[in-house]
Amino acid sequence: MSNIVTSTRSSNRTSARLEGRIKILFVCHGNICRSPMAEFVMKDLVDKRGIADHYEIASAATSTEEIGNPVYPPAKAKLAEHGISCKGKQARQMTKDDYAYYDLIIFMDKWNILNARRFIGFDKAHKASMLLDHCGRAGEQVADPWYTDDFDAAWDDVVQGCEGLIEEIEGSGIHGKEKA
Repeated sequence: MSNIVTSTRSSNRTSARLEGRIKILFVCHGNICRSPMAEFVMKDLVDKRGIADHYEIASAATSTEEIGNPVYPPAKAKLAEHGISCKGKQARQMTKDDYAYYDLIIFMDKWNILNARRFIGFDKAHKASMLLDHCGRAGEQVADPWYTDDFDAAWDDVVQGCEGLIEEIEGSGIHGKEKA
């Protein structure tokens, strides 16, 4: 793991001036619970802030187990409870091309990072991080509701991480909106 993510809040990831949209890929094991929750929470947050046109947001899996499946019903219900639709989302596996395409690759836990080595190698461009690194909870993992059935804990982690990520990106001045 240490060869993939070398620091928790690398300034290289969010302070670079990027042309066009910032492309973010959220990644978990199966792409049916945590990473699609993060994808759609982030889309909702940037939409509510009026900055959706600055972002391209997606999610993917490290495994092939759930490819083509929709968002897991309890995860879909948790999103719907907050007025967020994930209609049409189907699980997909990340590819090596994703590393070149996306500016930020955000993982839900350390096992996802280890499993992603075959796609991203050793992250020479410093694109990879864990979601909770962006909200002052460095090294913590997003609660996995697949095993715990605690979608509230996963929701709280995802929202905190996504809000922290937006603040980090927008605070860097990428879009001319530097914090005072």
